[in-house]
Amino acid sequence: MIHTERRLLDALAKIAEVAGAVVNGGEDPLDESSTSDSDESPHKERLVCTPRPLPGRLLLKAAETATKINPVNAPARGAFSALSMGFEVLEPARIAVLTSKYWGPTPRKLTVSFMESQPANLRARIISHMNAWTKTGCITFVETSGTGNVRISTGPGGFYSYLGTDILHIPTNRQTMNLQGFTMSTPESEYKRVVRHETGHTLGAPHEHMRKALVSRIDPQKAYAYFLQTQGWNKATVDAQVLTPLNEASLMSTPADQTSIMCYQLPASITRDNKPILGGTDINVTDYAFIGKIYPKPSHALGTDSRNFDVAAADEEWSEAEDVEVAV
Repeated sequence: MIHTERRLLDALAKIAEVAGAVVNGGEDPLDESSTSDSDESPHKERLVCTPRPLPGRLLLKAAETATKINPVNAPARGAFSALSMGFEVLEPARIAVLTSKYWGPTPRKLTVSFMESQPANLRARIISHMNAWTKTGCITFVETSGTGNVRISTGPGGFYSYLGTDILHIPTNRQTMNLQGFTMSTPESEYKRVVRHETGHTLGAPHEHMRKALVSRIDPQKAYAYFLQTQGWNKATVDAQVLTPLNEASLMSTPADQTSIMCYQLPASITRDNKPILGGTDINVTDYAFIGKIYPKPSHALGTDSRNFDVAAADEEWSEAEDVEVAV
């Protein structure tokens, strides 16, 4: 178990090192469903999502923030159970890696702003897809004219979002979510596939394809060649984004689901069993059920708790002087 946790920590460090060099950040390269909606899709390269990590210096602070906001985020469920088996106290770095980033079961509104000037219909369309998760969950997204908790850019950088409560540690002059090239002419299927996926990360959901059951199906050498060709990723990036399984003890989750909106679509050519990992193109029944469990809707009207947090954003790593002090 400790070996797995160490690998995950190393993976986070690798992500931080290569994030600035990885300019292709979007979604899966194989799903062709969006092309039927429009001949003018700006996402023909089919990039894959690359969730952004915080700088290493903030991992422990972010873990403390996540635990204060939602005590269930603490790694006691899996990691600390090892103490009863004779292990020493976990190092702070391991605790940081094992901490979940969910917002907690209390209904709350997260405000949304845009880094660039955008037409009202585009802003409303993006936010409406973010709120698709409210079908079963109690977290809502509302636009603000000020600096939002979630800050969205449609500029270069591909598709990404920081994970859950980590957005609180991003400097307010940076985005927390990037939706490169999204306009009103972007196909509806891309809104479902990309915006809803990135919002899943904002809600704290990690990539489903990094579950152990799915990672074990991937042939590493074939994956290195495939992602180098399709995304320009080096070995370290593939290791971090595809081949390092999440620690199951740190997850509040359902069994691995290859049709989850949070799962990459991966071709049969890189799997050991020569069967594709199907990937998700929209929030599925299992996704909705999971969100309903971790963010349960109360019996009364949604939105009675309007607690907002001044969040931060990101693009590439910022200086320590810009670090946000989070008051929870």
